[in-house]
Amino acid sequence: MKTTAIDNEPCALRAWAEARMIYLELTDGRIVGFPADRFKVLSAATQEQLKQVTIEVNGYALRWEALDEDLTVAGVVAGKFQLPLPEQAA
Repeated sequence: MKTTAIDNEPCALRAWAEARMIYLELTDGRIVGFPADRFKVLSAATQEQLKQVTIEVNGYALRWEALDEDLTVAGVVAGKFQLPLPEQAA
């Protein structure tokens, strides 16, 4: 049986925002969270804007339409963030 790279990538079932954290429930049962402040566009967003996250591309991407921001689920799970942790969290 041939396996493609996308078959091994994490896929999100749902996404939500709480207290400036974005959470993803993945198809393998894991729940992954990351601070919105690790991404440039999300760091400037309000909590209400963060809550407008949707799952796109059959679970492989996150979208914030009002912010015109897209993130891949695989990138988030791999920890590929744009910004470092704030000093107090490091």
